[in-house]
Amino acid sequence: MKAKIEFDGKFYEFPVTKGSEDEYAIDISSLRAQTDGLITLDRGFKNTGSCESAITFLNGEEGVLRYRGYSIEDLAENASFLEVAYLLIFGELPSKSELDKFYEDIKAESNVDEEMKKILDGFPKSAHPMGVVSSLTNALIAFNPSSVNVDSKEDMYKAIIKLLAKFPVLCAWALRKRTGQPLDYGDDSLGYVENVLKMMFKKANQDYKVDPVIASALNKLLILHADHEQNCSTSTVRIVGSSHAGLFASISAGISALWGPLHGGANQAVIEMLEGIKADGGDTKKYMAKAKDKEDPFRLMGFGHRVYKNFDPRARIIKQSADDVLANLGVEDPVLDIAKGLEKEALEDDYFVKRKLYPNVDFYSGIIYRSLGIPTEMFTVMFALGRLPGWIAQWREMRLGKEPIGRPRQVYTGEKLRSYKDIEKR
Repeated sequence: MKAKIEFDGKFYEFPVTKGSEDEYAIDISSLRAQTDGLITLDRGFKNTGSCESAITFLNGEEGVLRYRGYSIEDLAENASFLEVAYLLIFGELPSKSELDKFYEDIKAESNVDEEMKKILDGFPKSAHPMGVVSSLTNALIAFNPSSVNVDSKEDMYKAIIKLLAKFPVLCAWALRKRTGQPLDYGDDSLGYVENVLKMMFKKANQDYKVDPVIASALNKLLILHADHEQNCSTSTVRIVGSSHAGLFASISAGISALWGPLHGGANQAVIEMLEGIKADGGDTKKYMAKAKDKEDPFRLMGFGHRVYKNFDPRARIIKQSADDVLANLGVEDPVLDIAKGLEKEALEDDYFVKRKLYPNVDFYSGIIYRSLGIPTEMFTVMFALGRLPGWIAQWREMRLGKEPIGRPRQVYTGEKLRSYKDIEKR
């Protein structure tokens, strides 16, 4: 199968690649060579496939998300986060013995060098946790200076295990720094998700008991965020890694990309929007009207999705968990009441229903994190914790696939050749 392009009276043929889910892509890797310099212009790479990947399938029109062929609904209902991490990274769901070894290896590497605390101490308490986590992740390189030999399964496995083990500790430290709590290393007798909760929330003078409803909700949230195809942060991890930068450096770059309010920071933006509505009297009908007014700059955060043209499949799953957590904790919070009001109106309003502007996963995750007492600035860190196995899987696939260094082109729109003028003549 070929695709033809006509330019300046000449025709050029390019092969067409077909994916396993019947997606087609024109392979233009020889475009410049065939046409003496012609390139494509695709702002934001919305129509450009940067790679072939076997990790995640996403169909935004149908609201489909699958990891390695497994539906997100099936995994969220039945799997643990570590099972999903193993699946994404290594391609198959683990056997019980493989999963047990996977977690034992992670627990063995969960200690973080004490000198890392000195780096953490250098940040003011007011520092944004995403900046702290990105910096600490990059600092892991100093304590693991040897580069990963990607041709060695053992080296690759060790690097992956170290990051899966230490990253939750760094996330918990960022939270405890923010809240003024002493640092905690967790408990090897707990599961991965349960240990995350303990490291974040245990008070120094109290025992910590894991609430199964909260643990289940967090397990689902981490699974739902574990990968999402070639988004901004994932593409960043792959392009940084394509220079043969190490795993820790590549992931640190991905964390920085995730930080933005148009990406991982969206769940933080939801709560900030809700706080603004509360400060203005809490009238949800007023703000729904503002959202429908094209002349009004107000933007309804957490509704609709730039990829999903239907209901976000992750939102369907986590909506029930949000309801369960709120009911279990008995939280009384006017901001969360406003969120429930907006949700109800959006699901019943013809304007939003016709345009399929339904609440997305960021809307519900923000509600859950707020109800757990997690500071708004930590929401994106929680997103990063979930996305970690996806980033690792994408980096590993890219390196094992021997992909070339990423190097986009541009269409230059600046000045043509000019002569230098002495400063007196300018």
